[in-house]
Amino acid sequence: MAATIEHIDVNGIRVPIIFENDKRLPLVNMQFAFTNSGSITDIKKAGLAKLSAKLMNQGTKKLGSSAFAEALESKAIHIASSTGVETFVMEVGSLKEEFNEALKQFKSLLKDPNYTEKTVKKIKTMTIGSLSAKENDFDYVAGNELKSILFKNTVLGQASAGTKESVASITLQNIKDFIKSHLTISNLIIVIGGDIDIQTVKKKIVKLIKVLPQGSVNGVQHFNTIDIPEEKVIKKETQQAYVYFGSPYIMTVDSEDYYKARVATFILGTGGFGSRLMEEIRVKRGLAYSAYARVNISNSSSYMSGYLQTKLESLDEAKQTVKEVIEKFIKDGVTQEELDQTKKFILGSEPLRVETLSQRLNRKFMEHYKGFTIGQTEHELQMIKKLKLDDLNQFIKTHKEILDLSFAIVTK
Repeated sequence: MAATIEHIDVNGIRVPIIFENDKRLPLVNMQFAFTNSGSITDIKKAGLAKLSAKLMNQGTKKLGSSAFAEALESKAIHIASSTGVETFVMEVGSLKEEFNEALKQFKSLLKDPNYTEKTVKKIKTMTIGSLSAKENDFDYVAGNELKSILFKNTVLGQASAGTKESVASITLQNIKDFIKSHLTISNLIIVIGGDIDIQTVKKKIVKLIKVLPQGSVNGVQHFNTIDIPEEKVIKKETQQAYVYFGSPYIMTVDSEDYYKARVATFILGTGGFGSRLMEEIRVKRGLAYSAYARVNISNSSSYMSGYLQTKLESLDEAKQTVKEVIEKFIKDGVTQEELDQTKKFILGSEPLRVETLSQRLNRKFMEHYKGFTIGQTEHELQMIKKLKLDDLNQFIKTHKEILDLSFAIVTK
């Protein structure tokens, strides 16, 4: 069941296909992943990428959303679109016996999206309603505020879902232009797996892809975090203080040292009970129910972020504790016991991360997308297994930039 990378030539463009054959169930899953097509492209209108994905979930103009959904449901076919920061993904899933019908319906969607003013009005109304509700979701508010601090005056600093004002300003033509310029052959990576023969499916996919515009290859822009830490406090009617924090993390997406960052961050704040932040903030001081930190490394950015909730009267102590824990982490590093326990968890839980076909395909996609060869994750696991304490602590000491903490806080 090992995944492989194939290629097909369409109009002179070499399109990669990440494929895994899995005959355990008579199912097929396929994803069209368009790179540099997520919210990172929303330079002029925040929320445009997500709204475009919502329109692609409204069926074809010929059938309309209800009739298209019924046609899929009658054959147990799943077609859905979504966006991340850097990618726009269209997923197709079906029983093996219905895959030809799934491709037919997918092709009709690509050729004839539901481009009507009525559809745009509906998805805008739903989105604006959702954004209004999120005004009282203080995790959402604080999380967005942290990004606006870390990536000030850039597209990464704005809410990927947009604002009520930006969404209201998006037109049908804006969505048409987005889909035409981003859902292209040049930016396409195909991921497919299941009970299907790759040579057979390649011939079918070539015909399908030809309905897309050729487009041009656009690399993802990288954004740095701010140089000088900042803090912003937002006052709301709340019974808790929401503390979000973040800092630069100097590492490229294709760094061979990523496995060290994974281990170090697990010990600092990703590992739940037993992590430094949880141990100090919850177990020893009772300041919060949970505290978390992680490293976010992608083509477009590299930074550390974390969060906790605490009592209003404990805000200053909790914030100071975060700083102290991270300072001690950089200064003293980790212990052999912490490293050994982390190795056991990461290596021992590996089977749970590759249980399903979609998990395995997503992993292979990320390896390819980040510029690695297929199998990089297995290589990293071996490196984690061999990782020595001195090497890890030396690595931790070189990342003093995480001490430059910015805070976004929602409190009463």
